[in-house]
Amino acid sequence: MANAKALMDIHPEVAEAVKAGRPVVALESTIITHGMPWPENDAMAGRVEAIVREEGAIPATIAVMNGRLKIGLSEDERKALAQTKDAMKLSRADLAFAMAEGRDGGTTVAATMIAAAWAGIKVFATGGIGGVHKGAETSFDISADLPELARTPVIVVSAGPKAILDGAKTLEVLETNGVPVVCYQSDVVPAFWSRQSPLPAPLRLDEPKAIARFHSVRQELELGGGMLVANPVPEKDEIPADVMADFIAQAQEDAERLKISGKEVTPYLLGRLLEITGGRSLATNIALVENNARLAARIAAGF
Repeated sequence: MANAKALMDIHPEVAEAVKAGRPVVALESTIITHGMPWPENDAMAGRVEAIVREEGAIPATIAVMNGRLKIGLSEDERKALAQTKDAMKLSRADLAFAMAEGRDGGTTVAATMIAAAWAGIKVFATGGIGGVHKGAETSFDISADLPELARTPVIVVSAGPKAILDGAKTLEVLETNGVPVVCYQSDVVPAFWSRQSPLPAPLRLDEPKAIARFHSVRQELELGGGMLVANPVPEKDEIPADVMADFIAQAQEDAERLKISGKEVTPYLLGRLLEITGGRSLATNIALVENNARLAARIAAGF
């Protein structure tokens, strides 16, 4: 741990808040490096950080820049990252590679969880987690986000598994690995762009403080790992599940035809959906990220 911290740059505001026990929310950076173009990516990231502050918490956007693991970015650093052309998409497997080679990279859910835990941050807000891809029974395409949730003690606030995934199989893998899935004020697992899905909520809690308390008890019992909080997108911003299903099917057919695989699948599908929906999917994506940041800050304040 001491050696790991020597490779990090923790923003002074973040370090002071963690030391004092004040609420801090980790934020990922692949949404900046791979989610949308400049300058929309920087504007979005700035709004999310502002929402965290409005709720009384300190934002800590996490990224790798010039081989240094950044826990919290200055405004200038965030703008520089948003304009980087060749940033890597970093998970557990290649986080150390990017640092060893002096590269720039956006952190996925898994890598952001690792960095947050190193820095003593308990809560992390993202859009949606990765999971089991459709057809994984032959491709074995399962996101590193799932085993990370089983091993790293961070609360991940999302809008559920990305709807391009196999939601039922994703929940099965999480259950097998002992990861609690808590649906916030909902009896079903939200489907990212949509509030509804056929998947019943494994657990339900209606207050941010109750989620913080649940996490604290798990840590006291030394059960290990984190938890997934599934937070439905606001009703005014959602795309109904039946509408979205047709768009997703078309995007997946296109990906199969082009033989897109591995880490390229999710960025391709999200980009293709942006085209198919005429920008509507991106607007919903931004709304749910903002909504998750707000809930994450309230959970962080509940400790």
